[in-house]
Amino acid sequence: MSLQQPGQEKRGTFQQAGANWVDEPRAGAVQPDATQRELYDGGMAVRREVLSDEHVDRANANTTEFTAEFQNMITRIAWGSIWTRPGLSRQMRSVAVLTAMIAHGHWDEFAMHVRAALRNGLTRDEIKEVILQSAIYCGVPSANTAFKVAQETLAQIDADTDEDADTDTDADTEDNP
Repeated sequence: MSLQQPGQEKRGTFQQAGANWVDEPRAGAVQPDATQRELYDGGMAVRREVLSDEHVDRANANTTEFTAEFQNMITRIAWGSIWTRPGLSRQMRSVAVLTAMIAHGHWDEFAMHVRAALRNGLTRDEIKEVILQSAIYCGVPSANTAFKVAQETLAQIDADTDEDADTDTDADTEDNP
């Protein structure tokens, strides 16, 4: 059984972006006019805006031959095909992602997306409301864990912010004895 559309030529296997990049004339059903390269580049830009350069640089540095295709796939499909669509704001997308992470118990991803939700403009109170809402539809035990993870994540953000402020104050002190 062939998954090819009538009239399409057979395509090569997909490879990680870089020297072995396969330029496809058409990227897929979600954004049919975009090329693989456009989806990858657009996805990388959005991924950096939402998750931070530091997070993406760390993920890229940890990419191995075994995980390279997965990293490429999530950059093209999740970030390049879905997060770049105009139908929802980034805040709405963050609400959907937080809820999905709670529903499925993906707590490391949930913590990452709590940070992303703040970067996307959600407030701490809005994140709290998402967790409360999810208690009804995803279950109280899941929401309980979500509150714990969110509280730890927010405390870490505050600690990081305090450290950055202390570093700035120290730098100011060194310049002005």
